[in-house]
Amino acid sequence: MAAAERDRPGQGVPGPLTGPGERLALNGMGSFEWDLIAGTLLLDESGLTVFDLEAEEFDRTPEGLGLRIPADDAARLADTVVGVLDGGGETYGAYFTVHRRDGRDQWTHTQGRVLRDPDGTARRIVGIVRDATAELAHATVLRKLETARTQQAAIVQRTTEALSRAVTVDDVTATLTGAGALERLGADGLALGLVENGAIKIIALSGESLEILSERQFTRLDGSLPLSQAVLSRKARFVTSLAELAGEFPLLADYLNRIRYDAAAYLPLIAQAKAIGGLVLFYRRRSEFSPEERNLCLGLAGIVAQSLQRALLFDQEREFATGLQAAMLPRRIPEITGGEIAVRYHSAWSGREVGGDWYDVIALPRDRVGIVVGDVQGHDTHAAAIMGQLRIALRAYAGEGHSPSTVLARASRFLAELDTERFATCMYAQVDLETGGVRAARAGHLGPLIRHTDGRTGWPNVRGGLPLGLASVFAQEEFPETRLDLVPGETLVLCTDGLVEEPGTAITQGMDALAHAVRGGPQEAGALADHLSDRLWERWGSGDDVALLVLRRAPDPGTHRAPRIHQYIHQADPEGLSDARYALRQALRDWGMAELADDVELAAGELLVNALLHTDGGAVLTMEVLPEPVRRIRLWVKDRSSVWPRRRTPGEAATTGRGLLLVDALATHWGVESRGDGKAVWCEFAVGAAARVGE
Repeated sequence: MAAAERDRPGQGVPGPLTGPGERLALNGMGSFEWDLIAGTLLLDESGLTVFDLEAEEFDRTPEGLGLRIPADDAARLADTVVGVLDGGGETYGAYFTVHRRDGRDQWTHTQGRVLRDPDGTARRIVGIVRDATAELAHATVLRKLETARTQQAAIVQRTTEALSRAVTVDDVTATLTGAGALERLGADGLALGLVENGAIKIIALSGESLEILSERQFTRLDGSLPLSQAVLSRKARFVTSLAELAGEFPLLADYLNRIRYDAAAYLPLIAQAKAIGGLVLFYRRRSEFSPEERNLCLGLAGIVAQSLQRALLFDQEREFATGLQAAMLPRRIPEITGGEIAVRYHSAWSGREVGGDWYDVIALPRDRVGIVVGDVQGHDTHAAAIMGQLRIALRAYAGEGHSPSTVLARASRFLAELDTERFATCMYAQVDLETGGVRAARAGHLGPLIRHTDGRTGWPNVRGGLPLGLASVFAQEEFPETRLDLVPGETLVLCTDGLVEEPGTAITQGMDALAHAVRGGPQEAGALADHLSDRLWERWGSGDDVALLVLRRAPDPGTHRAPRIHQYIHQADPEGLSDARYALRQALRDWGMAELADDVELAAGELLVNALLHTDGGAVLTMEVLPEPVRRIRLWVKDRSSVWPRRRTPGEAATTGRGLLLVDALATHWGVESRGDGKAVWCEFAVGAAARVGE
């Protein structure tokens, strides 16, 4: 073994195993025998031919093959042989190159078997060598074909996967023209057209310089252009010279001379045996379309056609569904005096599945207005049909002048008698925009959101009952009313849960988002409704219908000489009192009457505390300048209790009972007046001669 290792050549010799001493004389194949002990290498005549050696120039040593084997290949072959010998292996095989006399490099293959003594010592290697050039050339072609097939399969797979998520025609065009779309299709440019009223309408363009084709967005389906010809004949056309194509279609010549492509595939889009459009794929640096590439283009056209057909059907169904839904909603919103109302409706993108969300605005007796938002269970045409019936019934009950609790109770009974298992949630309120009084009731629905004049928002605690229908089934038709006050300039927002719900998150998160959007939104009702639509529909997506109603009571700032402010203080709002005091002080400073701030703020605090402690509800604070006959400040605190306050004479140790005494001491006049279903306590403060508003 030591001698074999000592005499081991630096140049390894190839050869497949045949058998000891056996010689092959096949065309392009020869045999060899390598004596590892003696260090000699014998090649038969065919073997010499494989190595392009003459018998007289070969010295019968492994090193003699170095005349034809490049040094890198020789070193690699030597490593292969050494690895087999040292590892106790019996066979090896390897490819290498032979540099022939004519300067050509020939791929060569060798296979050899190691013959060992009983003790394992390697003594000889016998094997074959053969010309493998043709074999490897064929393998290279096969590898290229396999690579091309793999790439084409990847193109089809990626395109199919991307288009599988497209629902509408807009989704399809976005998929075909978005980031990475052309790379996914294996093309450099794209034009997509749909058959529409005897013409082809280009609906998507993607690729450098193709924007000029938008000048011919509509083309007649008469075969005068290659795309319309492909659609009419329903046969694809593969073009490798756009210049020649321009000669055939003069109408397109100017455009083809201006775009920067060399080849194009004009493909009809066939779905359900009908040509629905055409697809053009543009390519650079392409001079031919192989059969495989043509099949790929046809396959892509089939995928796009199926996606477009599905999207067209969806859009048609969607149009039908939204039309049905729109027909069941109010055609117009009545004009109101003393405020403004805006409504918005957003349909979920779910095919023909329409929802049961609705809104309504109802003119009521005594110049009041009823506002409604509701949601019937389910997302189908049955839900929409029930919504239409329920909306009309509720409108009729409200129009008769019933209280909110009675309206909801009757609506619940009506729904239960429809012989349906569906239920509905609803929020209904009657608003008197002259006084600001609101009577609200809920049936399993989200309550209203109020934006105050200072920008604060809050969710007042509006009591409620079971959803409509269920309330009657369980004989619990009780819908307690909650009375609110909407001061001039305040806004009431009603919505269905689609605006504040996101799958996988708590509804409180959506409510916080709505309150934040309302705080930062514009003042006008219509502008605020648009603001909320843009912000929240984009945030939550389109998985559910949304009905939105925004009502704003007209602001009442008074006049320049007689300004006025209003503020509502909720009973459960701990910050309301301090906010009210700050608003009073700021207004007096703006009006040039800052010297009255301490007295007015103290009197307002006493009146507000009395109202919040001794009545069941919040209070409305109003401060105004009365210019005639004597300029003065008047402060109003209105609540919903009919019990009038009375001035008491507390003892020295009493902790209460001094509020009206303080007001009497600070103000020049004070009094109490009945106001509808409540009262208003007022007090006045004289304005100094030097403090004149408007002077």
